[in-house]
Amino acid sequence: QVQLVESGGGLVQAGGSLRLSCAASGRTSSSHAMGWFRQAPGKEREFVAAITWSGTGTNYEDSVRGRFTISRDNAKDTVDLQMNNLKPEDTAVYYCADRPAASWDYWGQGTQVTVSS
Repeated sequence: QVQLVESGGGLVQAGGSLRLSCAASGRTSSSHAMGWFRQAPGKEREFVAAITWSGTGTNYEDSVRGRFTISRDNAKDTVDLQMNNLKPEDTAVYYCADRPAASWDYWGQGTQVTVSS
């Protein structure tokens, strides 16, 4: 059973930065893509960013491209999300997710990010 634990959320002013981290454990295979999703109050969960196992492939939601950077450290089994130039509309609970095959099968508990204007 894969377990994901997020950290690094908090309160920041607009224009500021935060770095989220997700630590994975319990893997039985190594070829997992990982990603970040977010859910704002009253909205559905949405995709933010993803990275391949090798780290050579990344994908971003349009509104965060150029401001957010996803990275991973396979030796530590962690994935990070560096968030710069944060905006109030980035306020949400951010979730780490793991994709062993075709679907996002494992999720963390979430970490709150609040951006004040």
